[in-house]
Amino acid sequence: VQLVESGGGLAQPGGSLKLSCAASGFRFSRYVMGWFRQAPGKEREFVAAVTWGGDSTEYATSVKGRFTISRDNAKKAVYLQMNSLKPEDTARYYCGKRRGEYTTVTITIPADYDYWGQGTQVTVSS
Repeated sequence: VQLVESGGGLAQPGGSLKLSCAASGFRFSRYVMGWFRQAPGKEREFVAAVTWGGDSTEYATSVKGRFTISRDNAKKAVYLQMNSLKPEDTARYYCGKRRGEYTTVTITIPADYDYWGQGTQVTVSS
């Protein structure tokens, strides 16, 4: 299993970034995929998740209405469109594969994910 994130960088407050995660080594279309983030000195926290067909999503309260998660099963990729960025969004963002095919129980807990990418840094600053 390999997950490779890209698209991070520096953005101004109010700006936008789109993160991508390229997946390989497993049957991508059978798993919930999630985005988490971790700031220095803090625990990894849930950002968003999408079910295997892309028809159901869940967001952390802090990003709801600003971030959109999506996936393309043909390309084995998951995306995170981030709009109206705030300085508190600054963190390293990780793509994760939830363990268990076709499973949606508890998709907001890092321990329920069995593979992670290396992360991509997002910095929001003027």
